[in-house]
Amino acid sequence: MDKVRIRYIKEWISQLPSGNITYKTIKGKKYPYYQWTENGKQHGRIVKDYELDDLKEKIAQRKSLEQKLKESGASDDLLSDNFFFSSVKVGDELSAFTEPVKTFQKRDCYSKLYDYIYGDSTDRVFILYGLRRTGKTTLIRQLISEMSEEMLMQTAFMQINSNIDIAKLNIDLKQLSKSGYRYVFIDEVTLMNDFIDCAALFSDVYATSGMKIVLSGTDSLGFLFSEDRELYDRCFMVHTTFISYSEFERILGIKGIDEYIRYGGTMSLGGVNYNQSGMTFATKESTEEYIDSAIARNIQHSLKNYQNGEHFRHLLELYDSNELTSAINRIVEDINHRFTIEVLTKDFVSSDLSLSAKNLLRDKNEPDDVLYRIDKREVTENLRKLLEIRNKSEQSVNITEIHKTEIKQYLDMLDLTVDLDTVYMTDLNKKEKRVAVSQSGMRYSQAEALIKSLMKDDIFRELSLRERNRVTERILGDIRGRMMEDIVVLETQIAKPDCEVFRLVFATGEFDMVVFEPKNECCSIYEIKHSTEVVPNQYRHLIDEEKCKSTEFRFGDIKGKYVIYRGEPCIVDGIQYLNVERYLSDL
Repeated sequence: MDKVRIRYIKEWISQLPSGNITYKTIKGKKYPYYQWTENGKQHGRIVKDYELDDLKEKIAQRKSLEQKLKESGASDDLLSDNFFFSSVKVGDELSAFTEPVKTFQKRDCYSKLYDYIYGDSTDRVFILYGLRRTGKTTLIRQLISEMSEEMLMQTAFMQINSNIDIAKLNIDLKQLSKSGYRYVFIDEVTLMNDFIDCAALFSDVYATSGMKIVLSGTDSLGFLFSEDRELYDRCFMVHTTFISYSEFERILGIKGIDEYIRYGGTMSLGGVNYNQSGMTFATKESTEEYIDSAIARNIQHSLKNYQNGEHFRHLLELYDSNELTSAINRIVEDINHRFTIEVLTKDFVSSDLSLSAKNLLRDKNEPDDVLYRIDKREVTENLRKLLEIRNKSEQSVNITEIHKTEIKQYLDMLDLTVDLDTVYMTDLNKKEKRVAVSQSGMRYSQAEALIKSLMKDDIFRELSLRERNRVTERILGDIRGRMMEDIVVLETQIAKPDCEVFRLVFATGEFDMVVFEPKNECCSIYEIKHSTEVVPNQYRHLIDEEKCKSTEFRFGDIKGKYVIYRGEPCIVDGIQYLNVERYLSDL
């Protein structure tokens, strides 16, 4: 008899009455008498006529099941209360599991998990969700590692696999509850096919009885769907996908906006001597694997199990055709991160390559037309293959507006994309959205893939080492500049929820960022430059009297004019220069 069946039989037995029925004669009349032992004490009562047959049947059933276990030859270990369907860590094993993370720095959201475990809430569960490698399990291990000895003895960590269903997990939870465990952490709970439809079990049965339950996993949609239905108003939800610059620097010990641009998005680094080859976004291959496994494949489970696959069914269509990763890569690579049918379906053209070609030709010191002389078609084709992007003729799914909408909704739910506003002074009713990618390393890896493609071009290879390095650095520098602007605007928007944060476009020129404070009737204006040097041209728009006058008319007094750059703080012509790393760390 296998372990699963044995465990089911044991659970079945636990639900049946123990003891036996005997008969007592009172005043010449026989009465059925139910006798059992509980906590070492004998108990007994007279059985009512209406319940006799049912009780006899259940006792007989229990004896039959006990005989089956005996005949199976099951070992004492299998028959003990320590057998679980899921992988359960308690006691010394749990202590050993949490010991390695004791010295790790904690993410900002750690306090929310702490408050739940040590707070008064007794009717809700805590959900910790986000993409792979964003620190979910580490947060749990850190919290357990700081528990008192008494709390630790009441704590269990459960690891779910695809063979576990809600029924088996329920058996495990019953056993833990019976054994006095009050703090239960369940990792990768969304791997269960029936999690979405049965998630209320955690709040309605166990949380209400006083158990603190923390659910974690990478299937963000599964949690969101369960929160919308089974766990509505019965859970606290914390998302780990977005990792700010300050967290990146503080936790990983790595400083510099360029390092964040290159590797930001995951917690797979450690210390200053990190191994680049082991990084999530260190190579094109590792990035593609991450996009496919952590993002594209993330939908397969939750979407197919939600309302019989009716919800987000067009995303499933793309996934099943192996075209979802291609669609995501197109949007990430697009210079404006637009969600349009054109971006998703047109024959691929590298926006990075096109813009870098123009910028190189316009360079005031060393104009260069090399990117116009290369075999642009071949370079683009190599890049397209590296990024696994399919052209229109290769797409088996006819992408429509509904596909676009569902991709956008899905990436927003994952916190992978965030909308940034662009406001036009010439038409204040016109407000456009551009999309920032929260995991910068994912975007930067595409830029490095472009460099790889360039290196295969015959004309480019004929350039001197100095020329090749200058061109590649210019391409990467342009991309870093655009990414740095997105990072600053995004993090400012998140840090200042009471303000309106947007790019302001004039008939000619623009402010890279405006922070508008409606309550205080004032604003601050910014230029964002990927530079270490102070150049008057950087702030020419900030001192433009007409631009400032029209801005103050619409958004109140300008209380500050700033350039955010990579150099040291200073003041030039009344313009405050702010170091980007310090600015982001102080938000």
